[in-house]
Amino acid sequence: MKKMDNTNSKLIVIEGVDSSGKATQSKLLYDTLSARGVDVFSVEFPNYSGASSAPVKMYLGGEFGREPESVNAYAASVLFAVDRFASVKAEWKDKFYGGGVVIADRYTTSNMVHQASKINNLTKKSEFLDWLYDLEYNKMELPKPDLVIFLDMPVKYAQMLMKNRANKIDNSDIKDIHESNEAYLYESYNNACFVAEKYNWTRIECVRDGAVRAIDDIAAEILSYAEKIL
Repeated sequence: MKKMDNTNSKLIVIEGVDSSGKATQSKLLYDTLSARGVDVFSVEFPNYSGASSAPVKMYLGGEFGREPESVNAYAASVLFAVDRFASVKAEWKDKFYGGGVVIADRYTTSNMVHQASKINNLTKKSEFLDWLYDLEYNKMELPKPDLVIFLDMPVKYAQMLMKNRANKIDNSDIKDIHESNEAYLYESYNNACFVAEKYNWTRIECVRDGAVRAIDDIAAEILSYAEKIL
């Protein structure tokens, strides 16, 4: 198999709602590219292994309120953005700017998916998205993605997958304030579809004919898009 040319830095983001398969697909893409000799690095957000995720853990753990709306979209976004800033600066900026390929399980795009879902008015939602784009990419100077893969997993299927998944914060069976709120799951999914279209993300349908597609089938489609930019 032909080795890919990775002389230029690339940032590939795997995005989607909770339990849409982001971690699984990020790892499969990483393993495939690594086996081909690509200089590849994998990151996950929130970065639960880093100290910078402490405020995020407090938010998701319900310490600021048990409802997602207890913290407004702007305030919550800053918590996640600071975690990303610390991760970039401390862990992978040299890898990325040195010409490597970074695969991110969630990124700035997750603030677009989850926090913008708290805003129903389209004008105010647009204002928030513009503010967020400016904050993370311009003010904080975080790298912009070269490819965003949106895993389109409808909520009812995501909930079935979520049942057997441990909480990433503490590995318990207790769901965080996003995962435990069904109304919020639907709001974030609908908003994810909206922002995916708005920003022209690469959309992958994870369900066909009433069933979740095979993991390897989805992975092959993701790889086909990754190959186009590498």
